[in-house]
Amino acid sequence: MGHSLIHQNSSQSFLNKKTFNKNGIHLMKYSFNVEDASQVFVGAFALAVPISFSEEAWRLGETLPLANLFMLFALSVLFLGLFTYQSVFQKDIASRKGAFIFRIVIAYLITALVVALVLFCLDKLPLLGDPMTSLNRIVVITMPASMGAIVVDSLDKE
Repeated sequence: MGHSLIHQNSSQSFLNKKTFNKNGIHLMKYSFNVEDASQVFVGAFALAVPISFSEEAWRLGETLPLANLFMLFALSVLFLGLFTYQSVFQKDIASRKGAFIFRIVIAYLITALVVALVLFCLDKLPLLGDPMTSLNRIVVITMPASMGAIVVDSLDKE
């Protein structure tokens, strides 16, 4: 009886983020929806704004060697992957590898978009005049901002 109550109310409560098998055992969802995207946007924005206002971040985008930028990008993806594996997917990706990879990629891309938007608003994204500096600044600031994005995205996962 308790399991049927969960099934009946799941579309009307916080449980709508979850699915259950025939025995009422919780299964992670496979999708990435508008709520997930908005959580990534909010988390990215929370860290992108203060860092984007930093002259140190702008300078790093101008002076950091390409090899270091690649390392920052790799660290971003690695930490996104680790956190997603541990918190969002709860160490269970065997049957959901595609969803796992998609969530990492989409979180990074949304975060990079938020960072680019903030830098553009600050007139610190010289896309036409110096596209390489623009890309470098996005990579530098996206590294910490992506962690904020995935942490906020994971807050309602159980």
